[in-house]
Amino acid sequence: MVVDAPLDSSGAGRGEERAPAALRRAGLLDALSAEDDGQVDEARLRNSTRDPASGVIGAADLPGASGAISARVAALISDGHRPLVLGGDCAILPGICRALPPTTELWFVDAHPDFLDGATSPTGEAADMDLSVVTGHGPAAAVGPDDALIDPNRVHLLGHRPPTDESSRVEAARIDPAIHQMPAVELLRRGAGAVGATLAAGGDGPAWLHLDLDVVDPRDLPAVTYPEPDGLRWADLIALVTPLARADRLLGMSVTDLNTDEDPDGRQTRRVVEVLAQMLGR
Repeated sequence: MVVDAPLDSSGAGRGEERAPAALRRAGLLDALSAEDDGQVDEARLRNSTRDPASGVIGAADLPGASGAISARVAALISDGHRPLVLGGDCAILPGICRALPPTTELWFVDAHPDFLDGATSPTGEAADMDLSVVTGHGPAAAVGPDDALIDPNRVHLLGHRPPTDESSRVEAARIDPAIHQMPAVELLRRGAGAVGATLAAGGDGPAWLHLDLDVVDPRDLPAVTYPEPDGLRWADLIALVTPLARADRLLGMSVTDLNTDEDPDGRQTRRVVEVLAQMLGR
């Protein structure tokens, strides 16, 4: 079941907001033989002002968007569906996690740890801080949840890059030490397929898979907002995600950060559809 959550936490209506519709036009539902649950209409942000108290853009509107996403995901899971949530950016994650059982394991595949907060984020975008929020270390009042939604010890942070500037060094220092980290270089050394198979087979509870497409090396996917070099190539991503996406205990998956502003001819969007179909097809 596919549902759109076109939240762009910059509030500027960037290409991430148009990504779900672009993926649909590129044939995603047919490629997956998936049912359509439409769009979470409230999952949009039209306020680009950074709140001085929390340091978060659109702080007054984000809890409503988060709650609407949560309600839709919870309803789908309750009805026995395994939702595929199309973002938008990573600011959709707190809403999703509000809908999940407290024992859920989170497989977080991203070029960035997303562990800043309203004070340390250079942008104020909630997508800078979603993992910190869901593990109880972020500006919860601005994004929705009041407490940790996911036990940090049940989080696997996969594919991120090493710090390269002061902001990313601050971010790396903030990461809860209980989180299991496997940066891109280590993941590739171990073998992406082996890492994915091990995670899929392990664990003792439900799981959610969150994929930020900027984990892919920009040589293969330049159409993201914050590209990072030295990432996973398409073949690595497919090897990693396929066993995770097909794990029996998976509750659902979210995909974020395709920026259609950087894909004027639609070629990158079509490639994302092909890859998702390969990973999710049975």
